[in-house]
Amino acid sequence: SLAYILVPKIPRPITFITTVFFFHQLQTQMRSKESEKKRAYLTLEELIQLPDDTNTYKAIGLFILEPRSLMVNEQEKKLNDSETAISSMQTSKEYLEKQLGEVENNVRELLQQDPGLARQILSMTVQ
Repeated sequence: SLAYILVPKIPRPITFITTVFFFHQLQTQMRSKESEKKRAYLTLEELIQLPDDTNTYKAIGLFILEPRSLMVNEQEKKLNDSETAISSMQTSKEYLEKQLGEVENNVRELLQQDPGLARQILSMTVQ
């Protein structure tokens, strides 16, 4: 396998695989938070247009009557929490992108230094 060939040549070969895994996982989490943020924003936009004394209902498997002000506060908190989480995830994403770039450069340099290894890898088939 490719990992077996690279083990003796690249320190910490698992780093690339782990970094790619975390990068994709982070992208999934960011999409989820973006969706949550959008839902909170749209709900908040609708709630703000209602009069203060409007009955609002929260769905939690069943519907519970809650004051409009409480629902607005809850949606504002969700919106802010989502923005904070997305900001933090963006920082992590930038770090992981940098790590991936470094690993790619290391692999590229290794293959340039050892053309025999490059030919061996290219001749391999994925099973």
